[in-house]
Amino acid sequence: MAKRFPLHPKHPERICWGCDHYCPTDSLGCGNGSERTPHPIEFFGPDWYKDDPEFFAAAEQSATPG
Repeated sequence: MAKRFPLHPKHPERICWGCDHYCPTDSLGCGNGSERTPHPIEFFGPDWYKDDPEFFAAAEQSATPG
């Protein structure tokens, strides 16, 4: 099962979002070593996931209990 991608992380600037490891910005584990991958909320704002209907449907489904 894939790791659930957070829609509204508390401090997205502290983490690299480039893979499923979600490394701290000072110790990137992917081997890139140059820059962290920003969270989409940093580019597109709090409703970033609503632009992708499939992602939005999956996010709404996972947020619904049951």
